[in-house]
Amino acid sequence: MPKLTILEFPDPRLRTIAVPVEHFDNGLARLIDDMFETMYEAPGIGLAATQVDVHRQLLVLDVSEDKNQPMVFINPRILQRDGEQVYQEGCLSVPGIYADVTRANQIRVQALNRRGESFELEADGLLAICIQHEMDHLAGKVFVDYLSPLKRDMVRKKLEKNRRGRVESESREHSL
Repeated sequence: MPKLTILEFPDPRLRTIAVPVEHFDNGLARLIDDMFETMYEAPGIGLAATQVDVHRQLLVLDVSEDKNQPMVFINPRILQRDGEQVYQEGCLSVPGIYADVTRANQIRVQALNRRGESFELEADGLLAICIQHEMDHLAGKVFVDYLSPLKRDMVRKKLEKNRRGRVESESREHSL
């Protein structure tokens, strides 16, 4: 299976609002499998379709220690939020950057599984954080949006510097 390319902040495609999934076919199943492979290889615990430049309401995640509890959420909606928690989040689209974000401690979410069957799930802790984080991507939001404009600009500059360093390193490797 091909590994998908993960868009990195501040790529404007990360701001695209995802549309609902309407067709449950082999193409969707392949996309889900490719997203899991990409997420596990990255390595990460969640990935929204928006992050791989597919603007459909789809996210995959696995917050288990052994990476053996993959979960798929299609057209997810949060039905209820309770409490608050602060968690230091990172993101595959914002590599190497971590920041405290306040989110609901408990949520109840309704979504469709990979076969198009509806389900509801009550989540708390890391699972609740991950679902909310990935759902933000589907709405065109990145976790750095919770930071002050100054901190967000510092993140953007650091990522640009890191990208330049990777490009220079790759060009040196190719010239050897």
